[in-house]
Amino acid sequence: MARELVYTGFMSLDGVLDSPGGTVEGHRSGGWVMETEFVPEAFSLKGEELADTTALLFGRRSYEAFAPIWRDSEDHAAYKDLPKYVVSTTLSDDDLLDGWGETTILRSTEDVDKLKQSDGGALYIHGSAELARTLSDADLIDRYNLLVFPVLLGAGKSLFSHTDRPKQQLSLRDSASYANGVVKLVYEVVR
Repeated sequence: MARELVYTGFMSLDGVLDSPGGTVEGHRSGGWVMETEFVPEAFSLKGEELADTTALLFGRRSYEAFAPIWRDSEDHAAYKDLPKYVVSTTLSDDDLLDGWGETTILRSTEDVDKLKQSDGGALYIHGSAELARTLSDADLIDRYNLLVFPVLLGAGKSLFSHTDRPKQQLSLRDSASYANGVVKLVYEVVR
């Protein structure tokens, strides 16, 4: 049985994923998640994911943004010893961050597909909008865990491409809405 590949992310109501935690990725409205009232239960999905994650998958830019912060973050301490995979055609082993556990560079969508066919549990993609679009178009993502925030950003990186591709049906696995306007949407890809 193939490993489940899960995309998890924060999304604006108009579908933008760009720079939810800060301006490090360059979006003019970076940090938009922090501008929404904090309601702990709205983030319970993140705790559930932490318990389910057996490996992390990143695109190059998200790896470079998250690795230095998450390596030393108590909130992400459980990720330290998990295997990490970075999909990049430009990174070398010398570019990988020391002290954040085993990290492997994958070079292609085919490499991600091979990883999915290997033994192990769920693989989680954090951030990595460009990678998520590529893997979605290749029909490799099995589930979308989304926290949709009540903000319109107008422009930025989106989760889904506008590539003309066959329809992909989704099944709602879980949903909830919270007092701060955040909506949890968990969709499984129907195959």
